[in-house]
Amino acid sequence: MDKNTPSNPSHLSPLTSNLLSAIKAELRANMNGVASQQMREGGLSYHVNFGIELPRLREIAQEFEPSHELAQQLWHENVRESKILAAMLMPTDRFTADLADLWAELIPNAEIAQHTTMLLFARLPEAPELVFLWVADESETKQLCGLLLATRLLIQGTEFNPRSLDELRDQAHSLVQSPSLHVRKAAQNLLARIEP
Repeated sequence: MDKNTPSNPSHLSPLTSNLLSAIKAELRANMNGVASQQMREGGLSYHVNFGIELPRLREIAQEFEPSHELAQQLWHENVRESKILAAMLMPTDRFTADLADLWAELIPNAEIAQHTTMLLFARLPEAPELVFLWVADESETKQLCGLLLATRLLIQGTEFNPRSLDELRDQAHSLVQSPSLHVRKAAQNLLARIEP
């Protein structure tokens, strides 16, 4: 099976199928209906949202070994917590820039963009290259990911050469005019870090 295509549950290894069932049981057991409702009212729309907070998701992720197949399967479920866990459980040595680009296309909202950028995209050796690829993309989702990734890399101490930093500044100034509120905010946050 191509590693860049979603796994069909009937083709999962028995181990991954069992792990997936165990994760789903954990998610159901930790459901927070109040938080889920608040997210819905705040405009976060998911097919399923258990309302589980990030610290608890980290604890759940620590119960499982990182796995490319498991992370891929989790990513392709329209469940908030599954997508966040996918970013936590994907081994970075198996996660390519091409796969990151595919995942970025499937990000449903700003919350998942933020978590996936922080937990996974920023750990990739190719992350600086992805920044420029994404901020120049026509997709608002990829622009958002690029801006968030640039900010995260700067926070982590990544140094961009002066020419790259100028290009990043120009792109951010341009995206401050974006029709997307999330892209505008991300561009403003990046500029605040580049131009303190």
